[in-house]
Amino acid sequence: MNLLMKGSGGITQVPLESKMLQERHIFIEGEIRPEMAVRFLKQMMYLNMEGTDPVSVYINSPGGEVNSGFLMYDVIVGSRAPVRMFCTGKAYSMGAMLFACAKERYMLPNSELMLHQPLLESRVGGNVSSIRSISDSLLETKEKMNRIFSRHTGKTEKEIDEATGYDHYFTPEEAVDFHLCDQIVTFQTMMEG
Repeated sequence: MNLLMKGSGGITQVPLESKMLQERHIFIEGEIRPEMAVRFLKQMMYLNMEGTDPVSVYINSPGGEVNSGFLMYDVIVGSRAPVRMFCTGKAYSMGAMLFACAKERYMLPNSELMLHQPLLESRVGGNVSSIRSISDSLLETKEKMNRIFSRHTGKTEKEIDEATGYDHYFTPEEAVDFHLCDQIVTFQTMMEG
């Protein structure tokens, strides 16, 4: 989508995403994949080079690939510019982890978070040793994610492990109670922030 911008040289078309980035707004939309993670890395690098004013990130994601999510996590927690995260629909699985790690975390009244244990992304095949290696890797990922959620919620790793033992859906109110979210906001409040 393009915007028509009036300037001294006349009217020009500017991509909406470019205009939003210029205003320090980034969107995480859809499944978290390597291409999205690299685009997010580039956008955050650019904004950090431009200054340390807060960056507003709007997430609506079903989750996705673990390694891509960890890259995005590292960018968010390592950013000199504080990240304000807004859940604008859903933040499931890896999306919930990205949401929870932001400096400020807000949910719209009808948005939702979902936590669960890491899942296999493909069919398991191979010999016993290969399957054991895959299983060990999944357990390590689960423990790593539990530590991350614990760090950002103040809950114990045991409490996180219990909450992620199944697909655990959180309303905004439940997310605030579990310390996954700081505040429930309206669209208008989000626009003013």
